[in-house]
Amino acid sequence: MRLRQILTVVTAALIAVLVAGTVAATTVVNDVRLWRAPDYTRVVLDLSAPVEHNVIRLEDPQRIVIDIEDSRIGVDIGALDFSDSPVLRLRSGVKNKQDLRIVLDLSKAVKPSSFLLKANKMSGDRLVIDLYDESRRKPVLQYDNNNGRRDIVIAIDAGHGGEDPGASGPNRLREKKVVLAIARELHNLFKRETGYKSVLIRSGDYFVPLQKRRQLAKTAQADLMVSIHADAFSDSRVNGTSVYVLSTRGASSATAKFLASEANSSDLIGGVRLADKSDELVSILTDLAMTSSLDMSFQVGDKVIKSMGGVSRLHSKKVEQANFSVLRSPYIPSLLVETGFISNPAEAKKLNTKRYQRKMAKAIFSGVSQHFAANPPPDTLLAWQRKNRQQTVEYTIARGDTLSAIALRFQVSVAAIRSKNAMASSMVKIGQRIIIPAS
Repeated sequence: MRLRQILTVVTAALIAVLVAGTVAATTVVNDVRLWRAPDYTRVVLDLSAPVEHNVIRLEDPQRIVIDIEDSRIGVDIGALDFSDSPVLRLRSGVKNKQDLRIVLDLSKAVKPSSFLLKANKMSGDRLVIDLYDESRRKPVLQYDNNNGRRDIVIAIDAGHGGEDPGASGPNRLREKKVVLAIARELHNLFKRETGYKSVLIRSGDYFVPLQKRRQLAKTAQADLMVSIHADAFSDSRVNGTSVYVLSTRGASSATAKFLASEANSSDLIGGVRLADKSDELVSILTDLAMTSSLDMSFQVGDKVIKSMGGVSRLHSKKVEQANFSVLRSPYIPSLLVETGFISNPAEAKKLNTKRYQRKMAKAIFSGVSQHFAANPPPDTLLAWQRKNRQQTVEYTIARGDTLSAIALRFQVSVAAIRSKNAMASSMVKIGQRIIIPAS
């Protein structure tokens, strides 16, 4: 009888241990976030541990069901913002007494895709559900102006975004926010410039894989891609701006190697299936087009870095090289511009101001436009103007313009512009119209 009592107590204890172990092993969804991109919606679940899951698409009404084994919700999902997305609301419940069921009620049909991301130095385990729009907008591939001659197309790529915040500075200043602001300023400058069209690779706070950034530039038929960053370094004293082009060998400096490694980790932080990645660099290096693309990248980069030297300290006075994934396009000349080190308190403070963001965008714009003024692609309006100018061009002074910069852009002298416009000095005002004489 005593033995039976002992066995009963031991059995009860074992059951208690097993139950406690089961409860402890339950995965918790610690947070739910939603990001809207132009052609898809991303839902991210932050997890306390990896999970097994299943995604089901249902109709009448449209909804997506996500079953997550041995899990529970540990966050209030009532405050999620679903505006500008096909998600109407998110519901959760219990399935089979231990599994978590999440239901996304939808306003229209979407194509779901899901994958798990393992914990890394920036984030814990995550379950990513991408909801792709079924009716995607077709890209406009042709950029013709009123003269029937095409504009020069500049693809402007703001680094990071969405799940990938990039580098962090004081007071939780995020790289993704700073570089998007500079990219928008640069976009507006090119929009106002005759003979140019600009395309924002990332126009909001959402994640774009590195490979897709290159593909979007290609789809836009870009003549140049400018990728904008504001990185960080372990030593907060490091500062200054830099310009990088792709290296087909090693990095040109230790800093270049470090920054390329940090930038290339974007896909793992922001969320990309490893199976989707391929060793494209091997095929790129065998493409003869890379030679001329790199040569032009160096030429534009040299102009940009000289222009940036007028508004900031240069970390390097020459164009550096490193194996940045976003620059691996064989047909599109590409630059990566480091607008400063967000890890440096003084530089972070400047990068967070509209005034400095505009100055930095203006410097990049000036360098790029100087190059294309002297070397316009043959089928463009700028090339036609350069060839056929007997030639005068009317120009409206914009914010940040100087007469010397305008003269450099149009390849004429300051004296020639002053003479043509009977100007007593080199002072100009915003909105003022001047005539640019023949070069």
